[in-house]
Parts: sequence; structure tokens; C-alpha cells
Amino acid sequence: MLRYSLLRLGIFAGSFLALWGLVYLGVLPRGLGDSNLLWVLLLSVVVSAPLSYVLLRKERDQLSERIVEKVDRAKGRLEANRSAEDAA
Repeated sequence: MLRYSLLRLGIFAGSFLALWGLVYLGVLPRGLGDSNLLWVLLLSVVVSAPLSYVLLRKERDQLSERIVEKVDRAKGRLEANRSAEDAA
């Protein structure tokens, strides 16, 4: 989970730096007044979300499989405990 979160944060940071550079160079418009930082942050969220969805698909699938395995093991232990209580 930590690895996936760090990768998402890295994609966001990369998007932020790239967009900040584009705003600084004048390729993208600046925000109104003092809202430039907020503009770049919001734009970074919009850009990094689909990038994370596509680029981190393998990691997300692996994480999902591990979570399903843990839930299945917990369900198995719960069922075993219920069976043991019914037998006693």
C-alpha cells in the first residue's frame, strides 16, 4: 500500500512540476491574482489522476489481489471459529 501511495504521490509531484514549468514559461495561463499556486495544484490533480489510473494499473491489481487474499483468510478463520463454537 505504501509503494502504491508513493508512486501516486510521485506522479502528482511530476505533474505539478511539469505544469508549474509550463505556467512559468507562459504555455499555460496563469491563475487570477494570487491564485497561481492553487491553479497549478488543481490542474495537477486533474492531470495526475488519469495518469495514475493508467500507469499504476499493475500495482493496483497486485494490491487488490493481496487485499482479497487477506479478506478470504479472515473469512476462513471466522467460519472455522463459528464451526468450532457449533461443535462445542
